[in-house]
Amino acid sequence: MSLNKPLVMPFRGLRPAAGQATAVAAPPYDVLSTEEARVAASGLPWSFLHISKPEIDLPQGTDPFAPEVYARAAENLARMIAEGILKRDEQPCYYAYRLIMGNHAQTGLIAAASVADYDSNRIRKHEFTRPDKEDDRVRQIEAVGAQTGPVLLAYPASSEADQLLRQASAGEPEADVTAADGIRHSVWVVRDPVLIGKISAAFDAMPALYIADGHHRSAAASRVAAARVGAGGADYFLTVIFPHHEMRIMDYNRVVKDLHGLSEADFLARIAERFTVSACASQCRPARPGEFGLYLPGRWLQLTIRPELIPFHDPVARLDVSLLSDNLLAPVLGIVDLRRDKRIDFVGGIRGLGELERRVDSGEMAAAFALHPTRMEDLMAVADAGEVMPPKSTWFEPKLADGLVSHVLD
Repeated sequence: MSLNKPLVMPFRGLRPAAGQATAVAAPPYDVLSTEEARVAASGLPWSFLHISKPEIDLPQGTDPFAPEVYARAAENLARMIAEGILKRDEQPCYYAYRLIMGNHAQTGLIAAASVADYDSNRIRKHEFTRPDKEDDRVRQIEAVGAQTGPVLLAYPASSEADQLLRQASAGEPEADVTAADGIRHSVWVVRDPVLIGKISAAFDAMPALYIADGHHRSAAASRVAAARVGAGGADYFLTVIFPHHEMRIMDYNRVVKDLHGLSEADFLARIAERFTVSACASQCRPARPGEFGLYLPGRWLQLTIRPELIPFHDPVARLDVSLLSDNLLAPVLGIVDLRRDKRIDFVGGIRGLGELERRVDSGEMAAAFALHPTRMEDLMAVADAGEVMPPKSTWFEPKLADGLVSHVLD
């Protein structure tokens, strides 16, 4: 199924030496601004932010996409290897990776996944990518000679893979880090050739894997592989693959700056043409798909889409993010292009509904919409149909850490 190449492979991971994981582990490169990264890495010379956000080691105002930034990333990585902070495993391994956030835990596999299977859509996408962001990741990979940011993947239901991951994550982890945000990251190294063989076989039997987060990193890996014409390890890219039923998608909410010239009464009257509207005594968190919370200054309302307006046959149009856009944001508020319209902003569910209230009550925004989280099954259905999801459809928590395992391109 994979053009004579396995879907996933073990690899010689580059990872923190014993006792160094806490000093190295860092948030993903794309969740911090340059200034936030500069503060987070202050006093931490081995933080992986010096590789993933190397502009923090250059004068303020340096263009983060300048050639000297990528060169500094390569210098910093080489120094961490020379100082023994990062070491590469002698033999190809898999790695079990567990994330714990509060009462939520998920355990996945760190593996090198086939670029050929990405190119053939066995590793399935659900987002468009931007060339400039792809270019950035290509330059980073080529500069450091490694993939340092893992792509977050999901695998469909497999009791065999679940059992193998439980086996792989038994005993004490080799790296165990509790980050500043309280999320615990644990890594086990899988060296047993018998277990490695079983894991490879179980994953190769899967019909597909699904990109949850990391579309630009995946596309960049494909471009690097094509440029290298299959040389070395470029045929595979760094991934963390979790069972889809353990992955946690939070709501991705919307706030709008104005009511498009409508009075509040007229705004609600227009909404009532397509939704049932009822008052909420407190914060209105949607309990199921098709429900939305609307916050106006000082009050919450519940909106429920009229069932006849849900196109159940269409995996994209039936998403709550689409229902809100197609039945309210576009026809009532005139917001058609979610990527470019400056009248709308997006708030990840990790910030809570109180953040929606704050932004409206401050006068910054006129209204806020709370959505029910997109389900993994819906994401997979969109990917299976070869479609793409609307912008800002999914917010995955907890986030992966950078630096715990990297994939060197020999």
